[in-house]
Amino acid sequence: MSYLVLARKSRPQTFDQVVGQRSVVKTLQNSIRRDRIAHAILFSGVRGVGKTTLARIMAKAINCEGDSDNPPCNECAPCTEITNGNSLDLIEIDGASNRGIQEIRELKEKIKFMPTSCKYKVIIIDEVHMLTTEAFNALLKTLEEPPAHVHFMFATTELHKIPITILSRCQQYELKRIPATELAAHFNRLAEDEGITIDPPALSLIVREAEGSVRDGLSLLDQVFSFGEKHISVADVTEVLGLVDRDILISLSESLLTGDRPGALGSLEDIFAFGMDIKRFSADLLECFRTLLLTRIEGCGKLLDLPEDERLRFSELSARFSPETIHQKLTLLMRMVEDVRYSSQPRLTMETGFLKIIEAGSVVPLSELLGKMEQLLEAAGKSNSAPAPPRPAATQKKTESATLNPAVSAPQRQIHTAKSAADSAGKSSSSPSRNATAPSGPVAPPIPEPTGPDAMMAQRANSQNHAPPPSESKNGQAATIRDSLAAQQDEAPHKVQVHPHQKDIRRHWPDFLAHVKSQVVWIAQALNRAKVKEVGNELQLHYDDPADCSLLKQKANKNQLTEFVLDFFQKELTVRFILPDVEDTTEDGGDETPHQKRQQLAQDPLTIMTAEIFHGQVGDIRIGRKNN
Repeated sequence: MSYLVLARKSRPQTFDQVVGQRSVVKTLQNSIRRDRIAHAILFSGVRGVGKTTLARIMAKAINCEGDSDNPPCNECAPCTEITNGNSLDLIEIDGASNRGIQEIRELKEKIKFMPTSCKYKVIIIDEVHMLTTEAFNALLKTLEEPPAHVHFMFATTELHKIPITILSRCQQYELKRIPATELAAHFNRLAEDEGITIDPPALSLIVREAEGSVRDGLSLLDQVFSFGEKHISVADVTEVLGLVDRDILISLSESLLTGDRPGALGSLEDIFAFGMDIKRFSADLLECFRTLLLTRIEGCGKLLDLPEDERLRFSELSARFSPETIHQKLTLLMRMVEDVRYSSQPRLTMETGFLKIIEAGSVVPLSELLGKMEQLLEAAGKSNSAPAPPRPAATQKKTESATLNPAVSAPQRQIHTAKSAADSAGKSSSSPSRNATAPSGPVAPPIPEPTGPDAMMAQRANSQNHAPPPSESKNGQAATIRDSLAAQQDEAPHKVQVHPHQKDIRRHWPDFLAHVKSQVVWIAQALNRAKVKEVGNELQLHYDDPADCSLLKQKANKNQLTEFVLDFFQKELTVRFILPDVEDTTEDGGDETPHQKRQQLAQDPLTIMTAEIFHGQVGDIRIGRKNN
């Protein structure tokens, strides 16, 4: 007899020999034991998972005449005939080559006759989804009410192509892919039966290439057995199957993650020198990064079907990087694979793609950036909290008045400044005799004459009052100045003009932005996105997007902006926000949609400033539920 490949030699003959389909096998055995066998059974699943094998075992089990508690016994005449393939009551049809309505008519004529040597006629149609629509329609009535001595067994790899009218008349069994552990144990047992030893890493490569299919794995195993001797190593499997060495893939992945340009390009050179197919190499590299990402995400390790030694290696490598970094590089790698597919220079495209992935760097979460920003702001606040050098009394009072009450008009602040200058002049003067007769001690520095607006106010006050006689003291002069200024303030404070010190909004707006930026950076950035217009006593800030000024419209921030405007322009201006079809209010409106919230977060001045400081860009924007 000619040589039988492992896929045929090791085909299961009983339910106990079936690999990896425990739930389906248990259901079929219970149906036979309880005499609840359906007249039409449909097995579906990917290639090489045991669909046709289970159909043949079921054909033997329902016709078994032995005394076994778990049929088939494989010893009685029906079991032996079906195993050898010479039973007249088992009809196997290839649905791909017998797909027309004429073949179904002939089949319907055959099943009218009683079985010859078995209890039941069993009809097995493989790849049943290949039948035409007319053939399916011709089979409907027979499939719904077949003769009592007929059982149908269907097998298909594409369940979605079968009409629903056929599916509703069948008992369906979905066969899953074989897990890697069970597949490795099965292959190792077959290797021992053949007298060949195989290293565990080499066996892992064969299992990975099988992708859950027993038949595919057996074909690869048969090929490796023909190449090697009594001992199979990783090098043998890699050379025979044309695979990329796992160490090279992991080394290349590490180079892409750590930014090692020579290492990444060197690994690519080794792969091209080996003669590896680019499409196959790209698929292996994508699978490697997918494994790294899933091992890094907590709770997703169970999604990987890997041997324990490989799982450990990937876990050690992925633990050095954040999931965001691995995800970003995997996304760029997928784009590179698409570019390579349509490129006339695939190697050059792959090399430039590797450099782009390396230059992408690591992804830093926004929360970490905001934390660093808060630390910088705290450090800046501590440095600004140092005590300032002493200032003259008049200047200090002027600053405090402008800071505590920004709503005070410019003329009133000039009057308060003049009064403060007069008070300081009165308090600093002493009796002439004491100053003249002081024989020793430090001499007090001369009081500087006031200049600027204070000098103008003092001169105006002196011109409106007659000079006192020489006999009056300087204290009396200071009192007279104070009384005159107080009367002037009560009578007509609006007559005081400071126009020479006012600034134009349009011409000095860039200077104002620079002044605000030296105080609060994010307010200057928010003002930079506005269109400015001065209408009467209003400073109108026009925004196209309400999100650009959402933070600036808050009451505290608006008051701070008003103070900056009054101090810089020396005008009595009211800040007003002009928005498209939005009422000007400092309170938040109704509920916002998730899209509006994401847009507001992306355009938030604090987020933009953080991205500019750290030279980064905004990645994913996530809005979670707020916890009270």
